[in-house]
Amino acid sequence: MTEPPATTDPSTAQLAAEIAHWRFASEALADLDIVASPAAWAGLEEYLRMRVRDRLTAAVAELSLEAASCSAALAQGQDPENVRRRVLKLRRHYLQVETILDFYGDAVGSRTNPVLAAVLRGLDVIAGDSLDLILRRLGIAVPPAIVYLDKGLGAAIIRADVRLWDRTSLSPVAAIKLTRHNLSHPTALLHETGHQVAHLTGWNAELGDALAEVLAPRSRELAETWRGWASEVAGDVHAFAQTGWAPLPALANVVDGTTAEVYRMIARDPHPIPWIRVMFNAALCQSWFGAGPWDDLAAAWAHRHPPDNAPADVGPLARLSVAALDDIVQVCTRRPMAAFGGQPLHAVADPSRVSPAALDALARQAGPSLLTSQYLARREPLAILAWLSTRPMLQPTNATAHRQALRDWLARLSPEPTVRVA
Repeated sequence: MTEPPATTDPSTAQLAAEIAHWRFASEALADLDIVASPAAWAGLEEYLRMRVRDRLTAAVAELSLEAASCSAALAQGQDPENVRRRVLKLRRHYLQVETILDFYGDAVGSRTNPVLAAVLRGLDVIAGDSLDLILRRLGIAVPPAIVYLDKGLGAAIIRADVRLWDRTSLSPVAAIKLTRHNLSHPTALLHETGHQVAHLTGWNAELGDALAEVLAPRSRELAETWRGWASEVAGDVHAFAQTGWAPLPALANVVDGTTAEVYRMIARDPHPIPWIRVMFNAALCQSWFGAGPWDDLAAAWAHRHPPDNAPADVGPLARLSVAALDDIVQVCTRRPMAAFGGQPLHAVADPSRVSPAALDALARQAGPSLLTSQYLARREPLAILAWLSTRPMLQPTNATAHRQALRDWLARLSPEPTVRVA
């Protein structure tokens, strides 16, 4: 280790002490068992555990090299002012890497409880299956995914291989946040994997252009508004194509509020306003499945939040959107897209496979083995998830039992991991 020379100059001595401080702090980050406990790390499948730990170790190693370089620069007699500027940059880099470790530490740390860890491992499997369903058919490498719990209303994703807070490290996995209140109805997971799929296939921009093209004859404002919503529309359509109507009730719970809130338009927000978003998701179900429980949900929303009560600056847009829903659904699900190899979405993720009739037929044919068969779990994981997620809405008196059945099934999807953590 190269040490700065002993000096009687107070400024240089202080600089040497600061370098030593940040160098020690950087090296201390290498102990990933402080970031999350060994028990929490053991809650990950080994391939996920090693991928995350390897990427975090690399980020810390780069930081430590930068700290060592500052120390060497001072030892070699370089201009102290230049060295100080490098130390200030090192400090910023340290905080960025610490943020990365803190994020993944919190994500992994939610697996300390073995019961919850088993459910989350099952959701990791579901996330991987969701990504694989489309990406594998398009010849695109499927990134690994890790699911974690956090507070709040809505889910979120940090996509695999996007640049993290230090602007150098890449996210080792698709890190998907689910909220605690929706752990028993985890269909938001498929919206988030949809963001990863749309990013890797280039679907967002293509969908935005297609929506703008079909809506422009109705209204230029309508066309550009839906173009701006394309990324979130893609997430919703992806979830629908993979699990049918199951995501709709959970979505409605998340985006509901006062009538003023569900009609609120926020500049540059990529999310459709809640009222339009719920009506669009109901329209997806109506177009592909006909009449069903989604009609009751849409009617309840129309009664709770009458379009006539929409603000003057949003009401016309809401009415134009509803009038155009058939065209929008057509573009989203039936129009050929380069993102899907020149095929429409339904050719790579067919919603009819998860229609209520198809789900009921699967459950009827499988009988009790629906929830116990590993063969079925690997063959039809998204369909079984959809069927289980809709039971509490269709049979509310048995909601508690249905929710427990879903968690038990998820916990059996992934085998108990080995305890080796490094």
